[in-house]
Amino acid sequence: MLERYKTVRRAGEKEIVIRKSRFIGQIKPVESEAEAIVFIEEIKKKHWNATHNCSAYMIGERDEIQKQSDDGEPSGTAGKPILEVIKQQGLKNVAIVVTRYFGGIMLGAGGLIRAYTDGAVAATEAGEVITRVLHREVFAELDYTWLGKVENELRNREIRTGETAFADNVTLLCLPLESEAEAFKAWLVDLTQGQVVLKEGNQVYFIEGE
Repeated sequence: MLERYKTVRRAGEKEIVIRKSRFIGQIKPVESEAEAIVFIEEIKKKHWNATHNCSAYMIGERDEIQKQSDDGEPSGTAGKPILEVIKQQGLKNVAIVVTRYFGGIMLGAGGLIRAYTDGAVAATEAGEVITRVLHREVFAELDYTWLGKVENELRNREIRTGETAFADNVTLLCLPLESEAEAFKAWLVDLTQGQVVLKEGNQVYFIEGE
């Protein structure tokens, strides 16, 4: 799994008007090509009377799946610019549809490329670009006498934490960065003078800065 990647927080849409044509940029985070296709079809159904519903999506840790559609616009003037916005912003696992309602003024190839680029950028703004960072669950079981010291050190080091379980011993859910998990475990063993039982859990993504 990637240690970090950029995507969008949510589905969103934003409309812009260029020389009387309406361009509606719509975006959604997706985890598979099937999900991207469903999203595109939903937009086409919603905007069935639009002049064009042009789209692109890019999916996979290494961007293995990349598709685009001009949906009737001149070749290379719609789908490709949308895909280029995804690439230029470094986004992964997103699908974008830019819907056009023709306003009666021809834009020409260059104008179309700029318009669909702007529509895609508007979509990313609506979806809010975020960075997801990979963490590792580390369950730390220790005696209650260590609780205050360990919690204080976790705060000082700004280590993300989850729920605490109270039983005969206390178990803290710690969430260090995946890249720092081994060093974190060694540090915790040293901090508690070896009086801690550690168990690794799942890898999990969190939004950077939250």
